[in-house]
Amino acid sequence: MEEKDEKTNEKVQALREMIYSAEKTLQGAKSMLLQLEGKKKVGRRKKISDEDAEGGRVIEGTFDGQIMIGTDGKQYPVPANYASKSKLVEGDMLKLTITPDGSFIYKQIGPTDRKRVIGVANLDADGDYFVAAEGKAYKILLASITYFKVEPGDEVTLVLPKNIDSDWGSIENVLQKTASKKKEESNFSQKSIYEVLKEENKFEEKADDVEKNDAPTNTSASLIDEWAPDLEELKKELNNNLNSNS
Repeated sequence: MEEKDEKTNEKVQALREMIYSAEKTLQGAKSMLLQLEGKKKVGRRKKISDEDAEGGRVIEGTFDGQIMIGTDGKQYPVPANYASKSKLVEGDMLKLTITPDGSFIYKQIGPTDRKRVIGVANLDADGDYFVAAEGKAYKILLASITYFKVEPGDEVTLVLPKNIDSDWGSIENVLQKTASKKKEESNFSQKSIYEVLKEENKFEEKADDVEKNDAPTNTSASLIDEWAPDLEELKKELNNNLNSNS
């Protein structure tokens, strides 16, 4: 049994090597054909992918929701930002160009059939986001959550492969923000209005106190009461002087 498995693995590996060799041969033949037909314009600004493909290694593969599985059987990391921006789903065919300096350049070459469903975002016990749709929980790339600023309870449009039972989905749009967030914003607005009214009321109370303190008093009456004893003394002195002169 083990011997049979080993032979099968050897055949699979041999087929992969044949496919890779055939792809390289085909690329070389296409390049020669373009040169012979004169379709390659001199002085034309090359695209980065074309330029890098000439000196780099090109690998095709299938996206599985997180990574690309190449035709060589190896796994290649796909930048989460690229996957989210391109709304990649499991089953999409990709072309990877590994440049001479080691950079990875991806290009979507064969999008699989898609369908769209509406679901609700949420968090699992480990704090990872998922979208519940059609009775199933779909995993979502964190980059997609960050880009759309998704929060638990948000209603979203999810892109899924049409003919594959995938565990992964890609967010296309946020349809409705969570009701709890709206309630918080409403409470905040009501609180803000209450605080403003409260501050205005305090201001009016302070203004009333200032008016009371600054209100004019009957200073004339108080001065007369204060000087009355002195006036009486002065009057007595004047009378005494008049009597002595007479």
